[in-house]
Order: sequence, then structure tokens, then C-alpha cells
Amino acid sequence: MTLTRLTRQVLAGLVAAVFVLMYVPLVLVVVNSFNVSQSLTWPPSGLTFEWWQRAVHSDGARLAVWTSIRAAIGATVISLTLGTLLALALQRFDFFGKRVVNLLVVLPIALPGIVTGIALNNAFRGILGIPLTLVTVVIAHATFCIVTVFNNVQARLRRLGGSLEEASADLGAGLFTTFRLVTFPQLRSALLAGGLLAFALSFDEIIVTTFTAGAGVTTLPIWILNNLFRPNQAPVVNVVAVVLIVASIVPIWLAQRLSGETDHVR
Repeated sequence: MTLTRLTRQVLAGLVAAVFVLMYVPLVLVVVNSFNVSQSLTWPPSGLTFEWWQRAVHSDGARLAVWTSIRAAIGATVISLTLGTLLALALQRFDFFGKRVVNLLVVLPIALPGIVTGIALNNAFRGILGIPLTLVTVVIAHATFCIVTVFNNVQARLRRLGGSLEEASADLGAGLFTTFRLVTFPQLRSALLAGGLLAFALSFDEIIVTTFTAGAGVTTLPIWILNNLFRPNQAPVVNVVAVVLIVASIVPIWLAQRLSGETDHVR
């Protein structure tokens, strides 16, 4: 399809406007983390590392980071295990209700976070009688992080086909031997990419966390929300937000690189 010069210019302008709208606020957050003024005036009257030093020595911020890391690791481990098993089952086997199961696996990522949060809160407290702790946060995050692993693994399995696994079975290898020596080596980059995306998704989740975290469980996004409107904490919140931005960008960038390199090789 050939586009006219005017059409290309209009599309380029729209893309530029979208990127400006998306990324200029992020740049402002980074700059304000060095702003000497607590009121975050613009343009900054000067730059300082004071807020970064305060953030490093903030017990609340450090504890929140560690809580988010633990929750993200737990959710990622569960997602890698269940997401891979579900992808293998749905891609390699035929059974009654296969499409329904596929829909149910993907549905949590499409539901509004507040709906998922309320449903899980009711399930934990009202039905199961489980107190809200870090464990409930991990389980809650895993419900939607599974989708990222599932999609990555299922897409890879679809491209690979099953000929190598069938050949392994014909040569006498059992199910687990075939998975260990044939399937898993071909899935490693997809698993790593899905795991990185799951970690990033869990690390900055706030809506579902709000409904499933008990008293004393404060993840980094919740800590930011609790301190956002405190004047003396606003600059430190900007510093923590920058850390959160980096922690979200790096896994996604690595996952994209892994997926891109694998596709290029194939």
C-alpha cells in the first residue's frame, strides 16, 4: 500500500504526539527526582542528589522494594510452572472443553483489576477464611501473570510443531525425557521472556494488590500511593518512581530482545 506524502506526515505527527504524551511525563518524574525544591517547581531551580540519598536510607522504601521483589518472584515461579503446563496441555493434546479452558486462562488479564481484586478478596476472606498476607498477594498476582507465560510458551510451541517430540517418542524416550532433552531446550528463551514479563507485571501491580494485601504488607506501588501527597515525601516518591520505571523497563526490554533474536534465528 502506497501512502501519499500528506498522509505520511499526518501519521508521523500523530505518532510523535502519542510518544510525547506517553514519555514526557516520565522524563519529568526523572528530572523532579533531582529537583532541589520540595514543591517540585518547574523548571527546577537546581539539581541535587539529596532525595536519592534519603530514598536509599528510607526504611519504608527499602522494605517496600523487598516486599515487591518477593511477591514478583513468587508470582513468576507459579506462573512459569502453571503457564508452561497449561500451554503444553492446550497445544499438544485435544480434549473436551479445550477452547473453554483456553478462554479461562486468558480471561484474568482482560478483566478490570478492580474486579479481580474484589473477587479474590471475597474468595480469600469470605469463602476460604484465609487472612490477607504476602502469600495472598503472590497468588493474586499469579492469576494474571500466568497469561504472559502461557502466551509466550503457546506461541513458541505453535511455531515448533510436534515433529521432534514425536521422533523422540518413536526412539523410545519417555514423556519427561522428551520434555527435558527436546521440548525444554527449545522453550528456554520463551520461558525467560515470559518470566521477565511476569516479574515486571507483578512488580508494579497496585489495584489487585490493594484488595489482597493485609495489614503490614506494603509493596512499592502501595508505598508510593501512600506517600504521594505528603509534601515532605513527594521528592522521595519521585526517586522511588524512577526505580520502579527502570525495574519495569529492563525486564520488558530483555524479553523483547530475547523474542526478537529467537524469531530472527528462526
